[in-house]
Amino acid sequence: MTNVTHSRPLSPHLSIYKQIPTMVMSIVHRLTGMALYAGTLLVAWWLFAAASGEATFDWVNGIFGSWLGRLVLLGYTWALMHHMLGGIRHFIWDTGRGFDPETSTKMAWATLAGSITLTILIWIIGYAIRL
Repeated sequence: MTNVTHSRPLSPHLSIYKQIPTMVMSIVHRLTGMALYAGTLLVAWWLFAAASGEATFDWVNGIFGSWLGRLVLLGYTWALMHHMLGGIRHFIWDTGRGFDPETSTKMAWATLAGSITLTILIWIIGYAIRL
């Protein structure tokens, strides 16, 4: 008996496709969406701590204020900004615009650059207000 699966064509996979900015940003959009679930749990934890009393709130603020906590919050901020801009990009596509390769590639790079820029601005403003 012969193995019939050897003669079947392979289904395309990520390792076969050339990675283009639009594809990468689509994958990152999905990943940031998943990361926002975890980040929203952290926001909820912070709100519960605020409602639980000063000692609990100070403890949670201490965790978020550590270098690791700030790194996580920085990542959450970037994920939120990237996901928002990716959503705007998808909204533009929903209007039937921006599908040509040049425009979609520019929009993909703009999503990345915009998310980094907005994250930096948010953190600069946050630290400026804090002082």
